[in-house]
Amino acid sequence: MRFIFTGGAGRAMAPSLTSSAGEAEDAVMHGVLTIDAHYGGHEGSAAVYLIQDAGEVAFVETNTTYAVPRMLAALEQRGRRPEDVRYIAITHVHLDHAGGAGPLLRACPRATLLAHPRAAKHVVDPSRLVAAAKAVYGPEKFEALYGRVEGASADRVRAVRDDETFALGRRHLRFFETRGHANHHVCIHDDGSNGVFTGDSFGLCYPHLQRERRLVFPTSAPSDFDAEAALQSVDRITGLSPDRVFLTHFGPRTDVDAIARRLRTQLEGYAKLVDTADASSRTGDELASFCVARVGAEFEQWFAEAGLTADPRRDVIAGLDVELNGLGIAAAVEKRRYKRSVAGDPTPAATGPSGRSGGAFPREQNGS
Repeated sequence: MRFIFTGGAGRAMAPSLTSSAGEAEDAVMHGVLTIDAHYGGHEGSAAVYLIQDAGEVAFVETNTTYAVPRMLAALEQRGRRPEDVRYIAITHVHLDHAGGAGPLLRACPRATLLAHPRAAKHVVDPSRLVAAAKAVYGPEKFEALYGRVEGASADRVRAVRDDETFALGRRHLRFFETRGHANHHVCIHDDGSNGVFTGDSFGLCYPHLQRERRLVFPTSAPSDFDAEAALQSVDRITGLSPDRVFLTHFGPRTDVDAIARRLRTQLEGYAKLVDTADASSRTGDELASFCVARVGAEFEQWFAEAGLTADPRRDVIAGLDVELNGLGIAAAVEKRRYKRSVAGDPTPAATGPSGRSGGAFPREQNGS
């Protein structure tokens, strides 16, 4: 999940069709079109995808209400109509992925929206998500980022099962659960491209931050981060041997194994940080500050390795990810401690790769 605020919301009607930096293939790749949602007014921040096969169309992700005109314009440019859209799929219900679901579904009268069972009810009634986001940003910033978040008709929303497959033209879309970032997260394997739409389960890779070395990093934003589950999700994605991944943040990538290796190292480091913070006596703001500072130090190292030490855009593009990742790790510590207190066990328990204990905290989340 990524939050950005620039004062504008990217309301332009014309779509931006793009492929991410370093990707050699065209924006229309194996029947998959990458559409830049211009989330928060930024290029290369969040993508939505249009899949086209044998006259049928699916969208993957919806971004926000402001992205819907871009999606419909891209559909028209491809010579298709809203009536041709069979499915609208979201990887999870965070508003930078699903905030535009309601209006997009209304604009596509024959479409069915596909989502994780825990996410589906919040697509129908997004009031809890809206209230939580407004409490963080205030009404003005919320309006600039997300606009009006409208619910979808319940009879047009379909909860998907793990490993369930849907036909689209001559290809098949397989949904599979990928926890770690959110407990209501799914990824989607498309056999037509042998690609996986990864949402927030396979890292963030912003095109404008690619220099000497690929800069990709996990998102551990509040409030569901679980390093062990995130590692399992990376393994589940790579276990399909995809030729490419379609990142929501941002774009298609073919260096799948290299990204996976990087993410595993980073997530193992985050697991150790959860253990370290848990073993300390820090709580509340002190705990949050400690985790944000430690995450910030990790990012400084990653920036240096990528040749971004002196690039001022790094903080504009990824600065908030640093803070959110740190806060998410602090939230993981607090949830682990809460679970222990309920069980009557005060002893910190390691959950890193050398001492994995399965789920590190209760499964409740904002999208539950």
